Amino acid sequence: MNPASVNAASANAVSVGAASASDASVGAASVNAASMHGASMDGADVIVVGAGIVGAACALALADRGVRVTLLDRGTAGGGTTSHGEGNLLVSDKGPGAELVLAQRSAELWPDLGARAADELGPDFPSIEYDPKGGLVVATTRAGHEALERFAAGQRGAGVDARPVDHARIRALEPWLTPEVTGAVWYPEDAQVQPAIATDALVALARRAGVRLVEGCEVQGAIVRTDGRLGGVRTSRGGFRADAVVVAAGPWSGTVAASLGAPIPVAPRRGVVLVTARMPKRVHHKVYDADYVGAVGSGDATLQTSSVVESTESGTVLIGSSREQIGFDDRMRPAVLSQVAAKALRLFPFLATTAVMRSYSGFRPFMPDHLPVIGPDPRLDGLWHATGHEGAGIGLCLATGELLAERMTGTTPTTDPAPFDLDRPTLADRLGIAA
Repeated sequence: MNPASVNAASANAVSVGAASASDASVGAASVNAASMHGASMDGADVIVVGAGIVGAACALALADRGVRVTLLDRGTAGGGTTSHGEGNLLVSDKGPGAELVLAQRSAELWPDLGARAADELGPDFPSIEYDPKGGLVVATTRAGHEALERFAAGQRGAGVDARPVDHARIRALEPWLTPEVTGAVWYPEDAQVQPAIATDALVALARRAGVRLVEGCEVQGAIVRTDGRLGGVRTSRGGFRADAVVVAAGPWSGTVAASLGAPIPVAPRRGVVLVTARMPKRVHHKVYDADYVGAVGSGDATLQTSSVVESTESGTVLIGSSREQIGFDDRMRPAVLSQVAAKALRLFPFLATTAVMRSYSGFRPFMPDHLPVIGPDPRLDGLWHATGHEGAGIGLCLATGELLAERMTGTTPTTDPAPFDLDRPTLADRLGIAA
């Protein structure tokens, strides 16, 4: 999809401290790869709309199961939300429930993807920079510490490795962290990946498996067969026919689905990140304050900020995060950058004299009930969705692709699909669908 704009923090570097068929639009059957072959004039069984990390993962998972896929994107592969993410692969920010289960499954799959990319794409292809470095969630008040420990206890009951750590261990993990921390929980299962490279790897692997990638191709409407089933899409580059269509267009999924006659309540939720100059490594893990968990789970449309700080392999430090619902407005908002910077300083005071080289913004695909949609659309036979992951799409993409491909090919799902259905109780009334 079209990239969100990248905003320069300043023309000059500033410090973090200073930044304080029938073309008609409108039920869903599973797709069997063998039965689909020959169904499409364009040589595809499935069209996946959106070549970000979720769409790429879906395309690869389908191709690995013998499905012929055409992958479409309005812009360039990985050029939208994916390229504006931090690469989080987190279990630490998810309470017990369906999203955590999906995150745990993805966590199992990421090391295999790294190994597969290295093996099949060769040494000249850059590393996806998969780094199981772990995460440290910290509290700076007594009340915050107590809430964090309660949250971690619930996670442990769901199989998360969440370890309360004392001050000596905190200091050993992050020597530069503020001494005002009242408590922390260590999550060794948290990891990070370079999202743009990971998407490139997924797309490259998918193309090796036979996926056709078409960039600069904007979906404009549906091609509906005489029997009422979705038979493809009309685009800025002509019609593409297939037996099924998957909408995986991130925050633009609502627009795409509406153009196909089956709108879904995906909305953009904007976030910004600051990027420092390169420096000797002084942040060794992903570190964030306990308020981040509340911000992730909130449905509040107004601005929310919390502190998330981590180093990259290149030596820069990424500083987030913010969340606000302002449509696709990508204008720089200095007040937001100032709030993000101020909260980061509370965790790592040394950042006050660190140069900020740039900032960037992006749009997360927000769902009102905070769960992605992964499955068929009961309103239009042949339409499927894999979207609505908000800020967790990078971490959840592999399990999402697996689940979608299993459902589309009639394979027993590895992960329970029911919580991700479009007709779940938390969405059915809103969409007028019988739950």
